[in-house]
Order: sequence, then structure tokens, then C-alpha cells
Amino acid sequence: MQHTLKSSVTFTGVGLHSGKPATMVLKPAAAGHGIWFKRTDIELGNALIPAIYDIVERTPLCTRLVNDANVSVSTVEHIMAALAGCGIHNALIEIDGPEVPIMDGSSVAFVQGIMVRGVRRQASPVLAYEVVKPVSVEREGATASIAPAEGLEIEFHIDFEDDAIGSQTKVLDMRNGSFARELCDSRTFCRRTDVEAMRENGLALGGTLDNAVVVQGDEVLTPGGFRHEDEAVRHKMLDALGDLYLAGGPILGRFVGEKSGHSMTNTLLRKLFETPGAVRPILCTPEQAARLPGQGLVRSEIPQVA
Repeated sequence: MQHTLKSSVTFTGVGLHSGKPATMVLKPAAAGHGIWFKRTDIELGNALIPAIYDIVERTPLCTRLVNDANVSVSTVEHIMAALAGCGIHNALIEIDGPEVPIMDGSSVAFVQGIMVRGVRRQASPVLAYEVVKPVSVEREGATASIAPAEGLEIEFHIDFEDDAIGSQTKVLDMRNGSFARELCDSRTFCRRTDVEAMRENGLALGGTLDNAVVVQGDEVLTPGGFRHEDEAVRHKMLDALGDLYLAGGPILGRFVGEKSGHSMTNTLLRKLFETPGAVRPILCTPEQAARLPGQGLVRSEIPQVA
């Protein structure tokens, strides 16, 4: 069955790149509604933005959605991951600015807020997208691929020259609440030199040591260090889950990322839906629905962070 929130939940914070404060309200929506953003600060024109892959403006630093009226919302990947990981299929996300609040750099605040409000079942089967044929993309030594699988599986490999991160690999079956237990509290990370370069170009204006893990060589500059030894690769998997949820529903397939990021995941989704016979929409049976992210999620298993 499809799910929505039992009641609305509000989040406030600043945008990672814009540095601008924003208030975001997640609201329940009817079965079949899907996930939509609404810019409440836009008074004229179309302020509604569907959470769908083919309106993504591909950038390396975040995922930005732009509707046909050129109204946008950026850094949507963490809230999309939370919705996917909590099994929320229908929601209206009202936001009074151009960027989703970064919170602590992870999805844990969103997951906690959703689970405190509760999840309501709806009397309609889940529309999912079943991968039928393997599809892959490659660019400058990075690859992303997706292949048939019974549920959603994510495998990710990263390799950074900074010893604080180095080479990391992780594989997860996303059923049984594994997103909340394993990934949702993993924060965005960056090198100090990258932060300085981004700020020189007017980006990362809201970035602090409270909402990102900053490293330099073998040193972790963020107080308290990593929450997990492999927090960096876990966060890349979190991003991938959020970006994949822009398919318009859950995906049944095995995703593998090798040094890839937001832009490449979106390129993969576009190729998947453009390749004849590579993917098909299905109405999930109860057995298939039980293998989706969010099924089996227990509130007590959500990580508690300071």
C-alpha cells in the first residue's frame, strides 16, 4: 500500500550553498499525488515543482529541480532520501526559499520528524519501476549502473587522496529499514580546499563544521570526527537513494556507483527511461512492497545524534 504522513511537520534551517534561511513544511497528500515541492514565496506563475528526474538541472554539487516557469528548488537529495527511506510515496513539500535546509548535513532530522508524526497507509498499491535490462553510464573514470534485482540494492565505491577518507566500499539491501539504521545520519563531506574554492565562487555560503564533515589530508576538522568510520561512502549512498527516488516512485534494481555523484545518477536515470525495454512500471504485490525501502522501519532504530 502507498503511504503518506499522518500530519504535517516543519523544518527550519539555512541552505548549504545559498546560506539563506528557509522554512520547509512536509504535508500529507492523497494517494497517487506523488512528491511535489511548492515555493510559497512565489506569488506569480507556477510555484509547483514535481520531484521527477527529467526536470533536474544537472550539477556536481547538489540536485536542483527546475519547473517550466523556471522556478527551482535545490539540494533536494537529503529530503528525497528521507522520504524514500521512510516509505513516503505522497507528500506536498512547501518551502519559502530556493534551497532545502541542510540541517546537520544528513537526513536524520527529516527521518526523525517523519517518524514522530507517523506514517498513514493508503488504500492504493505502490507504483514502482522494475529494472528489466542493465544500463550504465561512464564519465572521466566514474561509472554508475543499474541492473535487475528483486528489491533496491545500493553498492558504492569511493577513492579520495585524503587519508581521512581514502578508499571505501559499502553494499546494502535497502529493505527492512536499513536506510534509517545504516545511512540516514551520515553527513555530507568535503575537503577544506574545496570549501574555500566554492566560497570564492559564491557557493557553500551556509556551510559550517556543524553541517558538514570537513577534512584536510589525514585530519578531520569537524569536532567529534566521523559518526561512522565509513561515513563518507554511506553519505554517497544516501545521496544516491534520494536521487534515484526522482524516478517518480521506488526502483526495483541494483545500483552500483563508482566515484559517481548527483549528475551521473541523473544521467543514469535518463538513460534507463530512454532505453526501450530497460524499465517497466508495476503495481507492487504485497510481497514486492515488503521489499521496498521504508518497509520494516522501526522508530526506535533511528539513530539519535546530538
